[in-house]
Amino acid sequence: MWSTFRDAVRGTSIDYTTAPIGRAVIMLSVPMVMEMAMESIFAVADVFWVAHLGANAVATVGLTESMLTIIYTVAMGLSIGAMALVSRRIGQQDHDGASRAAAQSILLGVIVAALIAAFAAPNAATLLRLMGASPDVIASGSLFTRVMLGGNVTVMLLFLINAVFRGAGDAAIAMRVLWIGNAINIGLGPCLIFGLGPFPELGVTGAAVATTIGRGTAVVCQLAVLLSGRGRIGFRVRDLRVDPKVMAAMVRLSGTGTFQILLTTASYVVLIRILASFGSAMLAGYTIAIRVIIFGILPSYGVSNAASTMVGQNLGAGQPDRAERAVWTAARYNMVLLGVIGCIFVVAAHPIVALFTDDALAQPFAVTSLRIVSLGFVFYGCGMTLTQSFNGAGDTWTPTFINVFIFWIFEIPLAWMLAYGTRLGASGVPAALAIAYSMLAVISAIVFRRGGWKRMTV
Repeated sequence: MWSTFRDAVRGTSIDYTTAPIGRAVIMLSVPMVMEMAMESIFAVADVFWVAHLGANAVATVGLTESMLTIIYTVAMGLSIGAMALVSRRIGQQDHDGASRAAAQSILLGVIVAALIAAFAAPNAATLLRLMGASPDVIASGSLFTRVMLGGNVTVMLLFLINAVFRGAGDAAIAMRVLWIGNAINIGLGPCLIFGLGPFPELGVTGAAVATTIGRGTAVVCQLAVLLSGRGRIGFRVRDLRVDPKVMAAMVRLSGTGTFQILLTTASYVVLIRILASFGSAMLAGYTIAIRVIIFGILPSYGVSNAASTMVGQNLGAGQPDRAERAVWTAARYNMVLLGVIGCIFVVAAHPIVALFTDDALAQPFAVTSLRIVSLGFVFYGCGMTLTQSFNGAGDTWTPTFINVFIFWIFEIPLAWMLAYGTRLGASGVPAALAIAYSMLAVISAIVFRRGGWKRMTV
């Protein structure tokens, strides 16, 4: 086991269509889990340093991150298409096809990022105003927002190219470039925020500049690896010419993938709206609990992405049964991983929440919410893996329909009923979330066993 973990971090090359399934899943999962952890550090580092500048600076970061959520959603949706196409071509031993898919995904990402930047960056102050920012926040923070939105191409390409690496089985490269980006962001952030040494004092804007430089450097490293051909996948500059057939497949898969993620994200907003009627203390407690929960489940996305890669490559190699076995193996690993994290959250909920707040009203509800939602973690580990497996097969519509049913037809009405129609009150919202996690696993497993995803062509 130790040698497998070591090889995973080193990026030792194996054939994911022939290697033992357990080893293959771990080889993909370990760097992907670490990659997800690195991605979360970007936002945490910004908030940590900016908190020393006062409430207006923190509000600027929070409001801008809310806008960036849309960009993250688009980037993750585009990544679904890139990963599905690249992994399938690698499994088919069609390396030229994989290269074209990688190049077309990058081209699509640049186009989308340019359109977003052209609209959002010049209107940064207006967007902050629409988000409810005070005049002081707009005056001090609009440049931060302009830099972050204007440089969104670094976010888009970082997600996309790492999805290309994951689809090709080069998960360790995706992990390493985020190490580089994080190191630059963490080191450069305080220098530009506070004007340390020869650096100018830019205040909250310095956080945006440091983050953009860190992500941009990571993207340059990604492109250097792709153009060098040293990894399992590369591309030539001429591959960046529009290929109508590949681009159409990318748009089809990515468009559905973006809608799929947006459905989940938007459902959380509705749950917060339900909670808002119970007062700001309950809302604050739930917000803290959700932040902890998201951080806790982040590593499980790595295992889910590993299952997605295994499905794509093994379907490409004409081994659907092996792809199915890999998914169930990854699902078991993910259930154990999230089960352990869930147990920790249930037992240590109070000291964990105490790190964020000591408010007499918010803290108890944060503890209750964290414990209730954590009870569904084991099931969510299974459901998340199966959902990503559909995406890896290029069957992006199935998880989209499942998300519509689980999070909109089932979860939101249930949360409303439990919150207003029972004695649970505000606790009905986290209870509905935990029940929805369980239902996601059941529905996904039933649909997955039918095997329609095995017949998908991309």
